[in-house]
Amino acid sequence: MADTSTQSIQVQAPLDQVAAVICDFPRYPEWADAMKRVEVLEEYDDGYAAQVRFVIDAGPLSDDYTLEYAYADDLSRIEWHLVTPSKMQKMLNGSYDLVDAGGGTTEVTYSLEVELNIGMLGMFKRKAEKMIMDTALKELKRRVEGQKA
Repeated sequence: MADTSTQSIQVQAPLDQVAAVICDFPRYPEWADAMKRVEVLEEYDDGYAAQVRFVIDAGPLSDDYTLEYAYADDLSRIEWHLVTPSKMQKMLNGSYDLVDAGGGTTEVTYSLEVELNIGMLGMFKRKAEKMIMDTALKELKRRVEGQKA
């Protein structure tokens, strides 16, 4: 059975700057600790990534998987799904929803639905979920706000 989680955070940067960091996949290993390699496999005609391969290593959680991305025209929503099951994951769907909160601030909501191939005790599942959410939100916030001049 898939587990779904959603969390939000305020980022002190305009929406386009937040979206630019999210869409710059090859640079993820610079700010997302578990990401060891990220490679854009296919692009759309507009240059945005269509399929991206991720190699992660977070101690007991390591995996190699490919996600397919879709984008709202204004980049207010960036969503993805797992192309084929991986060693760790049967299913993975997710999204970033970006809302201009005024004053150069963006509210970022991260949603993730995942079904693992392996059984995992509740406490390990919660730890994995926390790590994913922290990377998706707190490390993203740190990266975006750290790029401000």
